[in-house]
Amino acid sequence: MPILTELTLYPIKSCGGISLREATLTEAGLMSDFIYDREWMVVDAQGQFMSQRDYPKMALITPRIKGETLELRAPGMLRLEIPLDLPDPEAASSVEVQVWDDTVKAYDCDETTATWFSNAIGVPCKLVRFHAHAKRFANTQWTGDIKAPTLFSDGFPLLVISQASLDDLNQKLLAQGRDALPMDRFRPNIVIGDVGAFEEDHAATLRMGNVLLKPVKPCERCTMPSVDQSKGAMATDPLDILQTYRSNPKCNGAITFGMNAIVLEGDGQMVRVGQTIDVQLDFQ
Repeated sequence: MPILTELTLYPIKSCGGISLREATLTEAGLMSDFIYDREWMVVDAQGQFMSQRDYPKMALITPRIKGETLELRAPGMLRLEIPLDLPDPEAASSVEVQVWDDTVKAYDCDETTATWFSNAIGVPCKLVRFHAHAKRFANTQWTGDIKAPTLFSDGFPLLVISQASLDDLNQKLLAQGRDALPMDRFRPNIVIGDVGAFEEDHAATLRMGNVLLKPVKPCERCTMPSVDQSKGAMATDPLDILQTYRSNPKCNGAITFGMNAIVLEGDGQMVRVGQTIDVQLDFQ
C-alpha cells in the first residue's frame, strides 16, 4: 500500500528545508506552526527572486522553527531570528517583487536581515515575505478551472515524488560509476513510498484521509538537482542521464522529474508520515 514517507517544508524559497513528521495541508501548500511553504524569498536589488541555480550557497541557509521565531543558521554566521508575527499590512513597508512571470506584493524585511543574507550568500540582497493582500495562483493551463493559490513557489503549491523514481535514477547513475543522489536534490514537499517508479506521473488523484491532491503538471528540471544541499556547491549532475529517458512531450521535450500538485479537498487537514495514500491512476 502506498504510504507517505517524507514531508518537507521550505519556509524560504531556495534555502534549506525542515523535515516534518506531520503538517497542515492548505490550498497554498504545506504549513506548520503557521509558517507556510515558500512564505519568504530572497531578492536582489531589482526585486528579482534569487535561487540556488545561480547562488548554490543558499542551500546552506537552514531554518528551524523556534517558539515565535524562525531561526536561521549559515556557515560562519551568527544565527538570525525572524519574528513570526505578521506585520500590519496597512503600515508595514512593502515592495513589488518578481517570481518568474509574476509581480507580487511583499513585506520588505529589515536592514539587519538584509545584511545577514547578503553576507551569507555573498552578494547584496534582501529577504521579503508574502504580503497578506497579495494573490498568486498556479497556471490555469494546467489546473483547468481551479484557482489554486501559491506563495513564492516556482508555480504550484506542492511537489510530489515517489521514492521509486529516485531509486530508478540512482540505479542508472551507479551503473555509470557515479554517486547516487539523495532526495533533497529534488526538493519535494511529499515523498511517496511503496509505488512503482514514476507512478506519480500517471496519478489522477492522491487521497490521504480527508485530503485529496491532484497532480497537474510534470516538474521541469533545471540545474538545481546538481547542487549538493549539504555543501552548497555544484556536484553530481543527473541531467544528462535524465535526458535519455525523461524528456517529456507534454512539456515541449523538457526534462521532468516529479509532479506538481494542487489541493482538491482537505484544506486545513493534517497529513502525517506513515499514513496510507490511495493512488488513483489514469494513463490517458
